[in-house]
Amino acid sequence: MNWDECYQKGAVLWDKGAPAPAMKQYLARHTVRGRALVPGCGRGHEVALAVEHGLDATGLDIAPTAAAEARALYPQLAERFVTGSLFDPPEEMRGAYDVVLEHTCISGLTPTLRPNYRRGIDCTLRRGGLLIGVWYINPALAPGKEGPPFPFSVADLTALFAEGYKIVEDYMPDVAFPGREGRERVRVLRRVA
Repeated sequence: MNWDECYQKGAVLWDKGAPAPAMKQYLARHTVRGRALVPGCGRGHEVALAVEHGLDATGLDIAPTAAAEARALYPQLAERFVTGSLFDPPEEMRGAYDVVLEHTCISGLTPTLRPNYRRGIDCTLRRGGLLIGVWYINPALAPGKEGPPFPFSVADLTALFAEGYKIVEDYMPDVAFPGREGRERVRVLRRVA
């Protein structure tokens, strides 16, 4: 998948023009502090939300056009948007974060890339840190369509983080973008190893 081309063509159906309602609700209800990474940040809505809630947030995206659009959309946060890969993050990002905020990054990856995603989280998140995810677990796909978004079940999520992480919270959110009701799960994981 050429993510930069998607942004250049405006073919970014996953961008709803605002942060995920369940992420917004979670951060409003919980005090979360420290340095935060938003992998696959796209146009930066979750980065702006995180900063609004007092986090020192950085957005990382593999698509240069996405990072440029985030800088244009949130000029006061322009220096917070970095072009790069979670699979091989810049040296200064390694072990640097207290929090990782996940929304739609993993659902854009083919299932074969999920272990790379896990390694990227392990590489950037400090021991004791939180992985706060609004996981897109049940995308509505047309018959015969594989994705993205790619189906990602609760069992897949559990298996991916079975070792080295402890579940802190896990629930079906009562808020979502229209059409995503019942298709997302909030799961917060603490890195313990």
